[in-house]
Amino acid sequence: MLRPMPNATDRPPRLHFANPVRWLLPVVLVLFFLAVLIWLPWQARQMESSERQEQLIADTLWVEQTIRFQLGRHEEAMRTLSGEIAAGHLSPAQLHTRLVQLLQTGHEIRRVLWLTPDGAVAATSEAAGAAPAAGSGLGPASLAAADHARRARRPVYSQPEILPGGSKPGLDYHYPIYNGEHYLGSLVAHYALSTVLDELVPWWFAQDNQITLLDRDDKVLARRSAAGAGHGVYTHKRALDLPGTSVTLVTDSVKSEPRLLPNLLVGSVIALSLALLWSLLALWGHISRRLAAEGALRQQMSFRTAMENSLVTGLRARDLEGRVTYVNPAFCQIVGYPPEELVGKLPPMPYWAPEVMTEYQHRFAGVLAGNVTPQFETIFQRASGERVPVLIFEAPLVDNNGKQTGWMGSILDISDRKRIEELNRQQEQKLQTSARLATMGELASMLAHELNQPLAAISSYTTGALNVMARAEDSGQPLDCGMLKPALQQAGAQAQRAGQIIRSVHEFVKKREPERREVAVQSLLDGIEALIELQARQSYVALQTDIPAALPPVLADRVMIEQVLLNLTRNGIESMAQVPPERRLLRVRARYDAAAAQVAVEVIDQGHGIPDDVAERLFAPFFSTKAEGMGMGLSICRTAIEFHGGTLVHKPNPAGGTIFTFTLPAAGAP
Repeated sequence: MLRPMPNATDRPPRLHFANPVRWLLPVVLVLFFLAVLIWLPWQARQMESSERQEQLIADTLWVEQTIRFQLGRHEEAMRTLSGEIAAGHLSPAQLHTRLVQLLQTGHEIRRVLWLTPDGAVAATSEAAGAAPAAGSGLGPASLAAADHARRARRPVYSQPEILPGGSKPGLDYHYPIYNGEHYLGSLVAHYALSTVLDELVPWWFAQDNQITLLDRDDKVLARRSAAGAGHGVYTHKRALDLPGTSVTLVTDSVKSEPRLLPNLLVGSVIALSLALLWSLLALWGHISRRLAAEGALRQQMSFRTAMENSLVTGLRARDLEGRVTYVNPAFCQIVGYPPEELVGKLPPMPYWAPEVMTEYQHRFAGVLAGNVTPQFETIFQRASGERVPVLIFEAPLVDNNGKQTGWMGSILDISDRKRIEELNRQQEQKLQTSARLATMGELASMLAHELNQPLAAISSYTTGALNVMARAEDSGQPLDCGMLKPALQQAGAQAQRAGQIIRSVHEFVKKREPERREVAVQSLLDGIEALIELQARQSYVALQTDIPAALPPVLADRVMIEQVLLNLTRNGIESMAQVPPERRLLRVRARYDAAAAQVAVEVIDQGHGIPDDVAERLFAPFFSTKAEGMGMGLSICRTAIEFHGGTLVHKPNPAGGTIFTFTLPAAGAP
């Protein structure tokens, strides 16, 4: 069976644009290439125009600064000259020479005048033999500027004008001369504006630009165009900053707009080729720099790891949630745990000691709130159970974007420091005990004399009582108890006095731990009053105390402060051994400083005072002005006061002698 031949009209139409990507991408690339060919020269032309304009602006600024610098030199020279004229240091010949020198500093200055207050010419830069002119030859604008400078008492420039008999505009600089409040006239320098452009504008700038000076009405004052008139394409205006006048510097380049490249296709291909080569070189350079940076990073990591492993300071890093992210070997050695048991762990940490767990929890809450204590001491517990005192420094960890990512801590094992502090404290306590014993050794003879009096009185009263009893027994009369009672009371009082002296000595020298308590200053004096009076009576020194009744108590260790008072009063008594008896007065007074929340105690003597060379080393250990002294008394006193958070100082007594003052914190002060 034969099939019929298909009709041409029965065949499906051919789809020439069935896949638009096949033609769309080349068309886009060609259009892009044509756009680049058109855009690159235009952009190059725009960039060249911008560069020319920016260069013109920069050169104009440089020329403006050059002109101002030269004018500033003239202003400074006239300021110096006006000062010499006001001081009267120049003779007429010297003044003329100085005026001529001003002309020689720059050809832009045509002449310099010194005008008197009435406008007459007192001196000029013209020939020395010429007589001063009757008039100054100044124009109206210059005269107005002179009057303004005189009233303002500061130099100004006049508005540009053409002087009588002149053909070119100029301006005058007026510098008023004052001797105190007396006006002596003014120095006037006349500038030719055309000469300013000729002298101060560089030749290379004038070859490329037309330079013009305009007044405030845009009227041309002077112009320099060595290479012809400007084209008006690249221009810039810059006002000269001259006080009192308005002069504008205008530059107009003689260059025309840049033209397009003569062969766009060749230029574009060359530019694209160079860009491709540059991109390949840049890629190679980037890869090289990256490889070098990775090598340097590996080296730095190795160096940092070696450095951290060699540190004796423990390092611990935590994130913002308190999770440990890093520890160094020194930290693991301090706490006795390996890194794998610490890194990644959240509190409570295994090295937290149970007795300070509350403190740890409080500090951890502060870490979560973003507030940490920069420096604090605490105790860690090692894996063996041993307690380790540590000093911790905390600082925020910040990434390269300035965002905080956690906290870094430095941990120091301060066990050795704590042991040294304990040894120092024990040694200090031994020194204080030795000082008290040495003090009592010095008081031994006076103590024996003081005890001898109550003992002798007791003996006398008991002997009298025995005699009364014997007479009553011999006479057979009843015993009169009224006669015995006063004698026995007096004997008991003397025995109490002797006992008080013995108790004071015992409390003073016995060994005990420092203990701060609230104690009244008056009770401190009462505790050692017997010992102070013992020394005072021996040296015929009167003791006077002034302790206010409302004085607040102090927070102090009684025995340590009693030792300070005893040492200071003893030094004061000994310093008055060579003064007349009527001046031997020792005063102890106290006052309250509410602002500092401290109680100040002063021990005031009227002795020989302290020389300057002795005052420099007065509190140094083992320094003493007494042949038999150990040189530890005042040093121990200062240490005891500083232990309480106070100070011990001295100053001369206006009435003669020395005032020693120590401060103690008042009880209840924050």
